[in-house]
Amino acid sequence: MSIKKILPYLVSVVVFALVSLIYFHPVLEGKKIEQSDIRQFIGMSKEIVDYRAEFDEEPYWTNAAFGGMPSYQVSTYYPNDFIKKIDSVIRFLPRPADYLFLYFVGFFILLLTLRCDWKLALIGALAFGFSTYFIIILGVGHNAKAHAIGYIPIVLAGILMVFQKRYLWGFMLTALAMALEINASHPQMTYYLLFAVLILGVFKLIEAVKEQQLHILGKQLAILIVAVILAIGTNASSLLATKEYVAHSTRGKSDLTINENGSPKQQTSGLSKEYITAYSYGKLETFNLFIPRFMGGASVENVGTDSQIYRFLRGKVDPRQALYWSKSAPTYWGTQPGVSAPAYIGAVFIFLFILGLFLVKGTLKKWLLASVIFFIALSWGKNSAFLTDFFIDYMPLYSKFRAVSSMQVMVEIAIPLLGILGLKELFSEKIPKEIKQKYLKYALFITGGLAGVFMIFGTYIFDFIGAGDGQYDAMLPGLADAIQTDRKSMFFTDSLRTLLLIIASAGVLWLFLKEKIKRDITLLIIGGLLLFDMATVAHNYVNASHFVAARKVDKPFVASAIDKEILKDKSYYRVANLAGNPMNDGATSYFHKSIGGYHAAKPGRYQELYYHHIAANNMEVLNMLNVKYFMFKGADERLDVQQNYEANGNAWFVSNIVLVDTANEEISSLKSDVFNSKTAVVINKKQLNPREVTIPRDSTAVIKLTVYKANELHYQTFAKTPQLAVFSEMYYQPGWNAYLDGEKTKHFRANYVLRAMEIPAGEHRLVFKFEPTVIATGGLISLISFLLMLGIAGVWFFIDYRKKMQ
Repeated sequence: MSIKKILPYLVSVVVFALVSLIYFHPVLEGKKIEQSDIRQFIGMSKEIVDYRAEFDEEPYWTNAAFGGMPSYQVSTYYPNDFIKKIDSVIRFLPRPADYLFLYFVGFFILLLTLRCDWKLALIGALAFGFSTYFIIILGVGHNAKAHAIGYIPIVLAGILMVFQKRYLWGFMLTALAMALEINASHPQMTYYLLFAVLILGVFKLIEAVKEQQLHILGKQLAILIVAVILAIGTNASSLLATKEYVAHSTRGKSDLTINENGSPKQQTSGLSKEYITAYSYGKLETFNLFIPRFMGGASVENVGTDSQIYRFLRGKVDPRQALYWSKSAPTYWGTQPGVSAPAYIGAVFIFLFILGLFLVKGTLKKWLLASVIFFIALSWGKNSAFLTDFFIDYMPLYSKFRAVSSMQVMVEIAIPLLGILGLKELFSEKIPKEIKQKYLKYALFITGGLAGVFMIFGTYIFDFIGAGDGQYDAMLPGLADAIQTDRKSMFFTDSLRTLLLIIASAGVLWLFLKEKIKRDITLLIIGGLLLFDMATVAHNYVNASHFVAARKVDKPFVASAIDKEILKDKSYYRVANLAGNPMNDGATSYFHKSIGGYHAAKPGRYQELYYHHIAANNMEVLNMLNVKYFMFKGADERLDVQQNYEANGNAWFVSNIVLVDTANEEISSLKSDVFNSKTAVVINKKQLNPREVTIPRDSTAVIKLTVYKANELHYQTFAKTPQLAVFSEMYYQPGWNAYLDGEKTKHFRANYVLRAMEIPAGEHRLVFKFEPTVIATGGLISLISFLLMLGIAGVWFFIDYRKKMQ
């Protein structure tokens, strides 16, 4: 291939890199974007990072959050992870410019696969990358989601190549892109991708039956299946570790059938329906895709000093307070708990999408339209209860994921894709000009007419009342009316904006069809309209103001006087930070071994323990968790600390065994009015069923922790008679092994979440080690799969080359 042929594609890649750096230009000054989720991640992963630095190996476990959990879904480097190395080469730009670059490149490859010329693909990719949702997730730190979204178009490109009978390149691209997609570690996005592929498969099956090409479809599916199996294999370590942990997490099956108050609870094998559908897109809110602030934009918006809110408050409250309200106006009036920005796809893209529905023919159009309908309907969640309940109850893995509104990610791929394909058909010579003009009018009347109706009648049709408006009137009568007036103003302004963009786009294309302007000029103007439409809205929500000095991101936490006071204690203990919600707090883990944490898939039994006992301030449970310090807000709202002198320590011997049969009895037996954690232990008979439930007390018996590492704990024990020891550590199997005097010895779960073990008389050395076999097994599978991927592609390429030469 000559340099002249590949030059446009190289130029496009350079353009993508430059645009990514220009949009996120503070990275060129060494600044970093301040992301709330990443801030929490840094706190959660601090012990893991410190362990790596000290021992030059992975701990695979951290005790800094939720009393202790595997590091698989926090921060882990897996052996033989060659795909991650390839990913790091692709994402060579500083974060978050690397993700924006990935959006561009991924969609560019997909459009090229569908025979778009490089200029059209370049413009389409640039506009696609600035989809508001794709940008806003970078602002809050949903990096894994952004990462996975970036590879979805490339996976689709590989699959479509196979269906185009470009088997070798389709196999190679599918295998590599799918491996990268899985490696991004956002199973939810990959799961939604699977739905899109299945919908495509249904249409391909119908097409094959009609054309009597089932044997060809079978061959294509076989190629894709092999590619996906190899992609899965290259990620075996992370997938096997995740599968193991999910069973123990809030995404796994719960054994409890009672709530905290003792009332019956439905046993689930995943998340509750309420949690899954908490973020459900409102049906009316779907128009946010078309008109950016249809539902008021983000939860809070800067409406400025020309707003009704500011004018209303000025003179009634302190001027600074009026200014604050104008900068943080509660303009969102949708049904979700909160949003960072509207999921705006673009007026121009939706106009082109409607045009594409008329101009594009065949399976591809049907697939994209069906995908849009399917994913929008499911994104409504509880607002489309019958459909959602069906998928939760009967679709495998559906109940493992929350925030169904994020399904619209696939809509934000499908609509721009069909829109660009529609533009491609408009520029082609295959369709008569009269037909193009007719369909252009249809697209204009449908989209422009809808925008016009909203602009003229919208403020009369809708009430613009938000869920929290009552409290604003309670604060200051008339405030809610002022807020609603600003919502109406935003609605009108953005409806007009959408209408003008549609008219401008239709006008440019009409002039092209009338041969008043040339194709390249038309493409340049449409590209400008697309970029203006997308980038200006995205810029309202993530821009240079979100960047700070790198040191503030790399080290986001500074030890307070309270932290420093606690850290003087060099023993191993836990801290309960009650100044906020412990189960939504990764910051405490930066300095301490916290009973809380920040994670989307918390340890399942531990979360149940929290809501049944810790949240109820059950001191016996807090003592058994070895909570030595409580952080809380004092009367003056300043952070304070109190030492707990009743904490049980790292391990202790008990004299009474409370045997139970069920998980309900296990957790109920820990109530502070019936349970003494220092002398009694609650054990499920499935774990241990001793003949005696009373153990002779040995007043001279001693057990103490002598060595602490995140994944290895050493104890010294002495007792004149056999004892039962309880440890303030989380029970997790498979993974943790106990060695008594060097011999592997059984330990079991006690007190719902902790470890316990029978200790024989005498002096002994006990060592707990975290030795997950899943890592070594997965590492071997990853190596074999990667070599097979390279080998199959290499041999296939060689055979094809020889055939061409012959």
